[in-house]
Amino acid sequence: MEPFVSELYSGTLLAGVDEAGRGPLAGDVVAAAVILDPHQPIAGLADSKKLSEKKREALFDEIQDKALCYAIASASIEEIDQLNILHASMLAMSRAVAMLSPMAEHCLIDGNRLPLNLPCPAEAVVKGDARHAAISAASILAKVTRDRDIVKAADLYPEYGLEKHKGYPTALHLEAIRQFGVTPLHRRSFAPVKKILEG
Repeated sequence: MEPFVSELYSGTLLAGVDEAGRGPLAGDVVAAAVILDPHQPIAGLADSKKLSEKKREALFDEIQDKALCYAIASASIEEIDQLNILHASMLAMSRAVAMLSPMAEHCLIDGNRLPLNLPCPAEAVVKGDARHAAISAASILAKVTRDRDIVKAADLYPEYGLEKHKGYPTALHLEAIRQFGVTPLHRRSFAPVKKILEG
């Protein structure tokens, strides 16, 4: 893994921004923005997808304790279906950045696109969650928040196994949709769900 390069922005209120939940068939897309405190470094930050659930949970609490500030926002299932998942992801990220206090002076956005209407200069960073500590921290906050939301929803729809696959299009999930139908949690614009709805 490349070393984190946040020292390039020392002295700047630098926010890392990332989202979780572009691929699932169910649930909101969640984004986080984090400004880390250079005086309170956090060991073990990495791309959230490469960390164990236990490690993500531990880092989730540590990031919230040690960050200078953070914000978590989402775009709803309805917004995903109305806008498409890319634009809904961008909307969630811009909402998270707007909620930061103090406001960021510069944003690093994971990926190759920038959300609209950001309140500060920003740059897109491909594979940023492996390159910048602040983006890594944002990826962890977004993923843990989204996973917790889906696990709560699993209580409402126990037959779908959401706590196992977190809404992703696994064979188990697709079979459950075919057998039990589409719930209000499902993204109706996503091809596998749309196909089942159209019968």
